[in-house]
Amino acid sequence: MPPAAQDLPQGWLAAGRASRRLVLVVVFVALLLDNMLLTVVVPIVPTFLYTTEYEGTNSSVAPAQTEPAPPALKAPPFSSMFSYYDNTTVTVSGSMSVVDLVNRTESSHPPQPPTSSPPPPSGCPEGEEFLTQENVRVGLLFASKALVQLVVNPFVGLLTNRIGYHIPMFIGFSIMFLSTVMFAFSGTYTLLFIARALQGVGSSFSSVAGLGMLASVYTDDFERGNAMGIALGGLALGVLIGAPFGSVMYEFVGKSAPFLVLAFLALLDGALQLCILQPSKISPESTRGTPVSTLLRDPYILVAAGALCFSNMGVAMLEPTLPIWMMQTMCSPKWQLGMAFLPASISYLIGTNLFAILANKMGRWLCSLIGMAVVGISLLCVPLAKNIYGLIGPNGGLGFAIGMVDSSMMPIMGYLVDLRHTSVYGNVYAIADVAFCMGFAIGPSTGGAIVRAVGFPWLMIIIGVINIAYAPLCWYLRNPPAKEEKIAILSQECPMQTKSYTTQKTLRDFPLTDDSDVEAENAE
Repeated sequence: MPPAAQDLPQGWLAAGRASRRLVLVVVFVALLLDNMLLTVVVPIVPTFLYTTEYEGTNSSVAPAQTEPAPPALKAPPFSSMFSYYDNTTVTVSGSMSVVDLVNRTESSHPPQPPTSSPPPPSGCPEGEEFLTQENVRVGLLFASKALVQLVVNPFVGLLTNRIGYHIPMFIGFSIMFLSTVMFAFSGTYTLLFIARALQGVGSSFSSVAGLGMLASVYTDDFERGNAMGIALGGLALGVLIGAPFGSVMYEFVGKSAPFLVLAFLALLDGALQLCILQPSKISPESTRGTPVSTLLRDPYILVAAGALCFSNMGVAMLEPTLPIWMMQTMCSPKWQLGMAFLPASISYLIGTNLFAILANKMGRWLCSLIGMAVVGISLLCVPLAKNIYGLIGPNGGLGFAIGMVDSSMMPIMGYLVDLRHTSVYGNVYAIADVAFCMGFAIGPSTGGAIVRAVGFPWLMIIIGVINIAYAPLCWYLRNPPAKEEKIAILSQECPMQTKSYTTQKTLRDFPLTDDSDVEAENAE
């Protein structure tokens, strides 16, 4: 093979590692798989637990309840019996009991009107009390991922400051692959709970490292907003595909099938990361990042984090409770439980990509304010639906509005760090992911208990009113002030009007020599 042909793959890899677009592709795919696994379990877990626990228990108890008729009710073979009802003598064979005779005699007369209420339609599941209790268990199962992610996120933020973003991204892929395989072969609530919690660890590594990597690569505020919108499009596409894909595969193929497909896609993502990101390379930040405790004392970062938390809490409460509510009130089949989330997913995909561009023109604070108000109104309309078609409007509005908030708040978090702190992004996107996870931890865990206490409609009213009440706080993000030392730096490095902030990290290779600064000054 000629030397030029041998150098071709190496040259392609070198060009790929220097390309910002391929980094964006890697983050896009990682968020896509994470959120496909996040939502593929939504329609599977409630029906799977109902089938294995409720129906399995009742089918094993039912045969034990059938007892043979008492001997006194058995008639001897070919005996005759006189009926005082119509003064006739009837010959009875040995295989016929007195109860059968009485039933046959009574059937010849006009039936009496039933005294009990008619049975529920055949499509509705039995066990109303079991389904009500299942709200809490399914909610805790879904919340376990976010609770674990909530704990791990700050440590991942510190880790990215020390060793860079590449290795945490690959660690996240490895853990996600293990969690997906566990989901495929788990048959009990406990194993499903462990797999869901393990997914939280992998998701923490992937999301914090991925978003921080994008913010460090795209330093221009406008470009960063577009890149974040595309990356969140991967998140939206995962949410879009996950629930319908899971419900259809579970109905027609089996429980393990969707998870095995996701495990195969995760392997492809791992191969892509090995080629592009060089996960064996340690590349710490050249500038010490702002501590998490300092960022948490910034009121503007807290307002942005709160908007992420409460807007996503609405859909997080829907995930465990809406399928069970549909089973109880609409008698929905399995495939409809996932399809109910399809309008929200499609509109979220449209909203994140559309407002990644529009939000920069209309003002990200205004975009997020309107989005939170629409989230609240959409949640108030969900209980009004009488069938799956009635959910199209509220769920579509909900997804579109959450897309407005997410595509506005993710760039704002990076903008606030550039404006008011040190331009190192691991910690601030750890806070953003913590806010996101708090919504998905508090939502399912409390949503199931609230449904059990006051019902599904009141749950939607509570979270809808919270979103509408929080929306005006986004006005404070309209023109956040910069710290005095940052104003001096920004005025020297670039004009404020362009909103392009040079990060404080240099792009020189490590280790640095003593002459590095002299060489940089001479180059200027």
